[in-house]
Amino acid sequence: MSRARAPAAGLKMLAQGSPDAEAPAVISVSLGDRSYDIQIRPGLRYRFADAIAPILTRPRVIVVTDETVAGHYLAMLEHQLRAVGVAVDSVVLPPGEETKSFGHLETLTARCLDLGLERRDTLVALGGGVIGDLTGFAAAVLLRGVAFIQIPTTLLAQVDSSVGGKTAIDVPAGKNLIGAFHQPARVLIDPETLNTLDRRQRLAGYAEVVKYGLIRDRDFFEWLEINGKSVVDGDRAAATKAIRTACAAKAEVVARDERDAGERALLNLGHTFAHALETAAGYHDRLLHGEAVAMGMVMAFDVSATMAWSTGQDAQRVRAHLESVGLVTDPRSIPGLTLTADTMMALMRNDKKVVDDRINFIMVRGIGDAFRTADVEDGALKSYLRSILN
Repeated sequence: MSRARAPAAGLKMLAQGSPDAEAPAVISVSLGDRSYDIQIRPGLRYRFADAIAPILTRPRVIVVTDETVAGHYLAMLEHQLRAVGVAVDSVVLPPGEETKSFGHLETLTARCLDLGLERRDTLVALGGGVIGDLTGFAAAVLLRGVAFIQIPTTLLAQVDSSVGGKTAIDVPAGKNLIGAFHQPARVLIDPETLNTLDRRQRLAGYAEVVKYGLIRDRDFFEWLEINGKSVVDGDRAAATKAIRTACAAKAEVVARDERDAGERALLNLGHTFAHALETAAGYHDRLLHGEAVAMGMVMAFDVSATMAWSTGQDAQRVRAHLESVGLVTDPRSIPGLTLTADTMMALMRNDKKVVDDRINFIMVRGIGDAFRTADVEDGALKSYLRSILN
């Protein structure tokens, strides 16, 4: 094993001594007057209101959640908020990626206005990445911008989509093509909410955890090779460490590059491929976002090897690890999806990262060494896609 890695800057432990699963942690996202904290602690769900009430500009919130999450946490959160003098209304939406749409954005914004939303009110996103993205986008456009708080309840949302202020909806042309940058006022993470997820959802989130090791932290990837199954299985200490490491890494990147002008683009490793797969699958639950990311990261390593930027051994090592915890890496395994190389190429050209009609990819020189490039040859890319799709 390689040497131990120091905790990332921006991670402030509120307890003395070495970090552990029980010690509360605060990670600061430094963005000037739009800075905010990510609070991470097992059991935090019992004290969400204590973390929300002090930062409200008016003691009134609208909680947005889905039907699944509502059954676990909504009544408890409403009770907590009312107990500390915060007026609360709730909007409950259907679960699933299909909710991240114009139709449900209209439903949500209309409901908020019907409830008398004011500019000093705050939306609270209680749920996974779909609810977080949709609520954040609604907050960005309602009354030209209101505050919102993220309470992510899935692993994928906790380590990725709840942090950084990217909000969006999906459209037929592509994933996340309509949206806005709108930073949350606070992010509240209780790793124990993962106990209510099924294994497939935890696996989907785990793909985003691995991403941080692959783009710039080889030591973390090596730690995951030993502890990844424990993270997926819901071991509290392992999951908490993984969440803290991922959030600290993302907070640093967002603080330096809020709007994807440079370094932040590295967080999209595998996502150009993944978004194309999700679009082809119709944003249906037969392919979860994290499952697509796992496939996309393997594809990025494969293409990097094809272009002689990295070795085939690294690609195989990444594939082997993802498969060892239970993730599927072959896009031909997506139920009911038949996809050609030409179709995949066309879908990738609709990606947000296309510049001057050239697809910008995140590729790798090895594990922990990612970079951005538009120099992937179309012929080599199409040949590779044919080899894995046909």
